[in-house]
Amino acid sequence: MTDKTDFKKTLDAYRAVAGEVRVVDVPDLQYLMIDGRGDPNTSPAFTEAVEALYPVAYTLKFTSKGELGRDYVVPPLEGLWWAEDMDAFTTARDKSRWSWTLMILAPDWLDGAMVAAAVERAAAKNRPARLDDVRLETLSEGRCVQTLHVGAFDDEADVLAHLHHEVIPGRGMRLTGKHHEIYLSDFRKVAPERQRTILRQPVAAADGG
Repeated sequence: MTDKTDFKKTLDAYRAVAGEVRVVDVPDLQYLMIDGRGDPNTSPAFTEAVEALYPVAYTLKFTSKGELGRDYVVPPLEGLWWAEDMDAFTTARDKSRWSWTLMILAPDWLDGAMVAAAVERAAAKNRPARLDDVRLETLSEGRCVQTLHVGAFDDEADVLAHLHHEVIPGRGMRLTGKHHEIYLSDFRKVAPERQRTILRQPVAAADGG
């Protein structure tokens, strides 16, 4: 029997505590990714993106275990979120203006050829509508601040406002990359008030250093 890697336990980047803001240096990581735009609660593209990512992720897991002898827990769904005006996240919460990239971490021992084969296998079963939009890409975030939010997604606004306008400037830093969420709870199954989400923001020194 092979050991099963759980990246939520082995990667420091998945560690966060509610009420505590951590500074973490995130290594370059590769993900299965798919892009979209619009309100995640009403956009068919969002549901279709989730439906496309998971079959590929699980096919990769079984391929890795069967062909390479390396088993792992499929990592949680993650999302990059952005808008032309970032107040769309903290003040207005105008979800129709949001753009997003949904992602699932892919272990670094898997390559593009294995992902392409996994897409083909997923297509042979019950082909998801957006399967061809899934890609493998490396994300470089570097220094980030992050915290754990427990509760509904719509209750994130105050936490993000505090993070963006008080904590980050107060530590001599500025926002750089895209807002990043890691869904430790399956929002399709867990009640909103119990959902656990890591909120991450890439940063740099405010003086440009």
